[in-house]
Amino acid sequence: MNKTGFLIGTASILLAGVLFYSLTQEKEIDFSAQVKPILNQHCISCHGGVKKNGRFSLLFEEEALAVTESGHPAIIPGDASASEFIKRLTAADPEIRMPYQKAPLSEEEIEILTAWVEQGAPWGKHWAYETPTKPTPPETPVQAGFFTESAPAFLQNDIDRFIARGLTQQELAPSPEADKLVLLRRLSLDLTGLPPSEELVNRWKSNEMSYEELVDALLESPAYGEKWASWWLDLARYADTKGYERDVSREIWAYRDWVIKALNADMPFDQFTVEQLAGDLLPDPDMDQLTATAFHRNTMNNDEGGTQDEEFRVAAVLDRVNTTFDVWQSTTIACVQCHSHPYDPFTHENYFQLMAFFNNSRDEDTHGEEPKLKFYTGEDSVRVEEIKIWAARHGSKDLEKEVGAILRYQEPKYHAHLAEDFENGELIDTKWLGLWDQGSCYFRGIYTGGSPYIYLNYWTANEGSLLTIRKDGPEGEILARFTLDKTEGRVIRRFPIKKVNEKVDLYFRMENRRLGPQQTTSAINWLAFFPELPGKNQPGHAETDRDFLALLNTTTPSVPIMIENPDYMKRTSHVFERGNWMLKGEEVAPNVPTVLNSWDAAWPKNRLGLAYWLTSEENPLTARTLANRIWAQLFGRGLVSTLEDMGTQSDPPSHRELLDWMAVRLMEDHDWRLKPLIKDLVLSGTYRQSSVSSALLHEKDPNNQWYARGPRFRLSAEQIRDQALAATGLLSDKMYGKPVMPPQPDNVWQTVYNGESWKTSEGEDRYRRAVYTLLKRTSPYPSFISFDAGSREVCTIDRTVTNTPLQALVTLNDPVYQEAAYQLALRMQQSGAEDPISWAYEKLLLQPITAEKHRYLKDLRDFAHEDFAQDPQALKDWLQFAAEADKDPELAALAVVANALLNLDEFLTKS
Repeated sequence: MNKTGFLIGTASILLAGVLFYSLTQEKEIDFSAQVKPILNQHCISCHGGVKKNGRFSLLFEEEALAVTESGHPAIIPGDASASEFIKRLTAADPEIRMPYQKAPLSEEEIEILTAWVEQGAPWGKHWAYETPTKPTPPETPVQAGFFTESAPAFLQNDIDRFIARGLTQQELAPSPEADKLVLLRRLSLDLTGLPPSEELVNRWKSNEMSYEELVDALLESPAYGEKWASWWLDLARYADTKGYERDVSREIWAYRDWVIKALNADMPFDQFTVEQLAGDLLPDPDMDQLTATAFHRNTMNNDEGGTQDEEFRVAAVLDRVNTTFDVWQSTTIACVQCHSHPYDPFTHENYFQLMAFFNNSRDEDTHGEEPKLKFYTGEDSVRVEEIKIWAARHGSKDLEKEVGAILRYQEPKYHAHLAEDFENGELIDTKWLGLWDQGSCYFRGIYTGGSPYIYLNYWTANEGSLLTIRKDGPEGEILARFTLDKTEGRVIRRFPIKKVNEKVDLYFRMENRRLGPQQTTSAINWLAFFPELPGKNQPGHAETDRDFLALLNTTTPSVPIMIENPDYMKRTSHVFERGNWMLKGEEVAPNVPTVLNSWDAAWPKNRLGLAYWLTSEENPLTARTLANRIWAQLFGRGLVSTLEDMGTQSDPPSHRELLDWMAVRLMEDHDWRLKPLIKDLVLSGTYRQSSVSSALLHEKDPNNQWYARGPRFRLSAEQIRDQALAATGLLSDKMYGKPVMPPQPDNVWQTVYNGESWKTSEGEDRYRRAVYTLLKRTSPYPSFISFDAGSREVCTIDRTVTNTPLQALVTLNDPVYQEAAYQLALRMQQSGAEDPISWAYEKLLLQPITAEKHRYLKDLRDFAHEDFAQDPQALKDWLQFAAEADKDPELAALAVVANALLNLDEFLTKS
């Protein structure tokens, strides 16, 4: 085509675009719904956060309207014909037309973009970044034929009105209410993770309680907190080991117990958030609030020899940023570590401003995972309170708090890895200070706070190691000189030191002539400078001071927690060039993305302020995120199906107004409490529908996104195991405490370096709920992994659901399910029922067995009975849990049937 032809063709297309606008000018283009999806799909990859070809970016309004490499803006608001952005979409020359070397945009897409530019190129916000407002529920649908005779009671609450409108628009009708006992089982599994108890079944069948009373009873069950804790622990990446190669055990179960208790108490979600992100920063935090901060101590910790603590400390901080936005904001912000977000309005600088909120915590990827909260018991807890009272009486309230904090978590302290400039010494395994005879090192920028003592956490097998501490260097003033004698394991001891009130460099020098070259005198873990107890001349001071030191050395249960650095230890935060922690750019202060909600000047610029920002009613994402994920827990998919993402690349909400209605109701009507919102959902007619599908539903709504039937999906890994134990009478109702090791196949758990092993728990611990099962990140519980649970190395928003033969092999062969089958067989034999197969089926599924299923199971029993009668060794092997006197072919055959029942699809599936 010649130049004239090209110009005429281009002009014709532009004229058509302008004509389209003139015909549609009364209909305003919605940037979020119409324009942004086109830009994200076709333009952003070359003109966005990562690439800005031609210095043209469509990620932010100011960039889109700015001058490009050509010297002119590509978009001229109000003038599509003059906008190079529009011209390039219709160019005939493939080197000029956009998208470059890709299929051209459709006519409809070009028309939308042209009309948008002509309307002034208004840069609207993505729907999820607008603060939600509570919409008015729609009126009852009046479309003829919507309410069929089989669904007269669908409209139970306002939720159903939103759903009904969508069904009407899709020309669908709701399903009838589910069978009464099906609904009972569904509700019990959803709210408690367990099948209903026999007592509850009988009360429900005899109409002793209404549906709402049934819901209330299940919400008040202690099992509710255990069930919903499994969901939250996925988000919190909770595990009982540290991760990485060594993956040694971590004592953090107190956090898991806190979650269960908080959920059972229906702690408001804003408080639930604040305590986990910043409980330590609340005024005079209690033990529970400190324990809650272990949420962000679930990060992995690398104590393999040779690793650099600062590298993995930074990795933990980055994980905290990513997890916080994953959990509370449905925002995939991890990529912003390296560059501005390619689709959403978050800049590279935003990421490190957020990181600055988390960069000032005391944890440093140390082997001991300090700071750890100590749980004193008995007389020790009494002594702690007595020491605090002493500090208040003879000192001040501030000193009382400081002394209490020291006894609780022994901070602040300086870890050995801060030592530098060694002579005749090293960091043992890159962790502990090991000086040889005539060895020395520096600790720089140390603030002793005028303390008269230096506290050392160390151990040594040697006698007579003389440590001299000088100010500034080898010729400096001697501040302390003392001998480190042989210890029985690790100890905390204190030694006199000259009072210094400013930051100094401490020069350590060790002498022990008895030792040979490169023989370590001792291993020092950390040093600290705690204040002296006041009232030195008062009666009882010596005893109180002795108790103080003894308590520091007391071994107690503990949990890693978050503690903020004091001002004199405060870190600075920088932008990492291309995300590399070793390439520090400009310094940044804590701040939040202004595209969401604004910052209240009354909030502190720390993790506590960030928690307030997240739970502000102005935040557009937190309540929506929570409502969407609770909906997904009950219905199997979210109103926004991409649970991890509500950004501009997320799936659009199927019922946006319903989502906003739930979000505002959660905040305003329910004061952030989850139980009332969950009650709203399960009381709805939408939830109560039968889950039976049809050819029409399968064709028009295969994923059930319009909710014309009830939820039907496989139970979670934890529920599958818990249900098998509960239904067969094995499940223990013991709550809380150390993780347990239920049976698993042999030779599954193999560890390196530490000699830890899987020792099957005994007694009722063998049968405790799945939430208490020890989770080793590099080797999670096998049956859980088979049913799609994760290793929790990082935050898991939505488990991938698979359907594989391995899952059937678990429920048929895993020792847990074999023992459950044996126990069910015993109950079948002892039931006195005329037909134990029908009895067992109804006990498990609350429904009578069909004739066809009964025939198959009876044939299975008869075949197994004959087989076991002819093969005594097979009988003995199969009934491994039975006493010798009980091993007969009848029981073995019933156990085979029981095993099949526990493997039925309807038993492993909700509804």
